[in-house]
Amino acid sequence: MGSFEYHQTSFSYIDIESREERYVGVPEAGGRDLLSTDPLAPGSVYVSSVDEQGKVGLYRLKVGCAVGTGKLRVAGGIDSTMKESIQRAFAYLQGHKANMGIAQAVVTTDFHIEAIDLLTNRVSCEVGIGLLVALYSAIQKRSVRSRLLILGDLSIQGNIKAVRSLAEPLQLGMDNGARRALIPVENKRHFLEVSADIIERVDPIFYSDPVMAAMKALGMS
Repeated sequence: MGSFEYHQTSFSYIDIESREERYVGVPEAGGRDLLSTDPLAPGSVYVSSVDEQGKVGLYRLKVGCAVGTGKLRVAGGIDSTMKESIQRAFAYLQGHKANMGIAQAVVTTDFHIEAIDLLTNRVSCEVGIGLLVALYSAIQKRSVRSRLLILGDLSIQGNIKAVRSLAEPLQLGMDNGARRALIPVENKRHFLEVSADIIERVDPIFYSDPVMAAMKALGMS
């Protein structure tokens, strides 16, 4: 299997609050998409976010299921920020399992979470909505929509947390094979930051509720 080659590229966007032009460097895969064009197995999703330093992370989350009692097991190597995000998403799932129609499945299944760093840049990602979607996908045994990139997180109260910036993860995702993006509705205003080229290539799917996000990701709504 050949190795990936990465190059450093940059692009600019306009901060809508300060009206300043900002330049962002992101790694770009040389000659190969990081997001598969083939359908993902149930329980797998692609996620991206921007950290406090403006660096972009891109991960593939994988949820494995086994007969159990509703325990969550997180693979080693996942940093504390992502682990806390995963735990918040799992707590949300437990608290809303009845209205999601999966109460019995949640309490009779153990879940194993793996996060694959596709850029190998160790950027910490907040992945709450992506993990909720992956859990729902695994339980329903139904794949997410093809070439979908998921953005957004959950607070400890179960509220949606918008991404810090929209331009960088969309640019990175579209350059690496994404064609759809699941986006918090709070980030709609940030579309002014996104280049026309990306807007033409992406199919934005906005959500204002975590359960609706999961259903939209699986094409159930």
